[in-house]
Amino acid sequence: MSELQREVFFDGRVVPASRQDIWGLVNNSLITKIIVSPDQRDEHHFPQKTEFVTDISEESDLENIPQGECVFSTDQDLLERAKEKGYQTCVYLEVNDKEALEQSWKDALKFDYAAVDFDLPTNIPLELIIAKLQERNTVLLRKTTNFDDVELALGCLETGSDGVMFTSDELEETMKLVDYLKKGESSKLNLHPMKVTEVKHVGMGVRGCIDTTDIMTQDEGMLVGSTSSGGIFVCSETHYLPYMNLRPFRVNAGAVHSYVWMPNDTSEYISDLAVGSKVLCVNTAGETRELTVGRIKKEVRPLLLIKGVVEGTELNVIVQDDWHIRVMGADGKPRNANKVEVGDELLAYVCEPGRHVGIKVNETITEV
Repeated sequence: MSELQREVFFDGRVVPASRQDIWGLVNNSLITKIIVSPDQRDEHHFPQKTEFVTDISEESDLENIPQGECVFSTDQDLLERAKEKGYQTCVYLEVNDKEALEQSWKDALKFDYAAVDFDLPTNIPLELIIAKLQERNTVLLRKTTNFDDVELALGCLETGSDGVMFTSDELEETMKLVDYLKKGESSKLNLHPMKVTEVKHVGMGVRGCIDTTDIMTQDEGMLVGSTSSGGIFVCSETHYLPYMNLRPFRVNAGAVHSYVWMPNDTSEYISDLAVGSKVLCVNTAGETRELTVGRIKKEVRPLLLIKGVVEGTELNVIVQDDWHIRVMGADGKPRNANKVEVGDELLAYVCEPGRHVGIKVNETITEV
């Protein structure tokens, strides 16, 4: 499961009904699981999609909760009785010392969900619980109070926790979470074959290598193009080089005027990227992930123009004119850039043209 598909429990107990700025945001987002008190269930601002997770403190609280729903509590005996009555269960565990940490994963195994809170900001306790619960059925949620903690929780030990219990009444932090989930919903691009119509040496120029803070695989790269109509798949530097080590964190992307595709359906000039910028890494299936730029390396090199047509749209990319630069074939196999010929098919992404500072705009823009 990717990090953008993890469980999110939004803690509605800390947000009063009067905070319609937050509730309006949550109700119109991808968040469906809401932790509520028994009294909050009677409030009428929850949309049809809502999956209540009700905080219970005594067995009588179950009387107004339909069977099959999830209930939430620190009282494990109460949760055991709820489980016997046909409810899903989420236990809340606080870890503040080594003994509590060891007991927490054992207690978590008894229930469908376990939401865990830690007294210190270190990720080590979470890593230990993740390791203990791997291959188990319990869904592990880390309590978080801001978006930075959400990202840390979902990235911990690479696999991360199974999800988060988000507890905050801060609008800005909630907006970040909502945007993050929205981005995950549209994280796959439709890639198409582009038939090459022209390959041409265009002389010397400045090209940029995009060095990231992560490692890419042989089926990953970035989308690069000279126009806003789309980009051509330029491979990561993960393929055989006879005279030097591979640089799996790098895409030797192309001439510095080029667009590179970014998260949230935006693009950026290679020349404008800087340390800390976010770029879109894409694989041959069109699946994407966000990478952070660690360095942009610009040097004067001979350049090569590759033009083609995809879905009736003409695209082009200008890359370094060298054998070690790879562009991805439509068959998912890399091609040496200086061996590409007219008639070859490369993998490309096509979209509606027209961008201003990298953002789509509805105006007439002609690019040639």
